[in-house]
Amino acid sequence: MRFHTIAAGLVMLLAAAVAQPVQAQSDEHKADNTSVNKSDRQSGQPTADQQKENVSDRDMSKNIRRAITKDKSLSTYAHNVKVISEHGTVTLSGPVRSEEEKHAVEAKAAEIAGQNNVKSELSVAAKP
Repeated sequence: MRFHTIAAGLVMLLAAAVAQPVQAQSDEHKADNTSVNKSDRQSGQPTADQQKENVSDRDMSKNIRRAITKDKSLSTYAHNVKVISEHGTVTLSGPVRSEEEKHAVEAKAAEIAGQNNVKSELSVAAKP
C-alpha cells in the first residue's frame, strides 16, 4: 500500500512538471548565424549541396571530417567546418577560433587530399 502511495505521488509530480509550459526564447537570445553564413550565398562559392556523390569524393570528405572531429584539442567551431569535395578538390569553409586551428584543419585536409587539392575559405571568428 505504501508503495502505491509513493508511486502515485511521483506520477503526480512528473505530470505537474510535464504540464508546465515551455517558455520560448526571447528575441535577444535566439540563435542567429546569418552573418556567419553570408559566404554560402555568394555566387561561385561551394556549398554542401555540391558535394559529389562519387565514392572517391565522398570518402575523401568523410576521412577529412573524421580526422578533424577526432582531434579533441580543436573547438566546436573547427569540428563543424564545412568539407566539400568536388572532383578531388576539397574546399574548407566556416569559422574557427584561432589561426592555429585554421592551420590545423588545413593540414589535416592536406594530409588526406594533397596540399595542392585543398582550398581554404576558413575564417577566424572572434571569441564572444
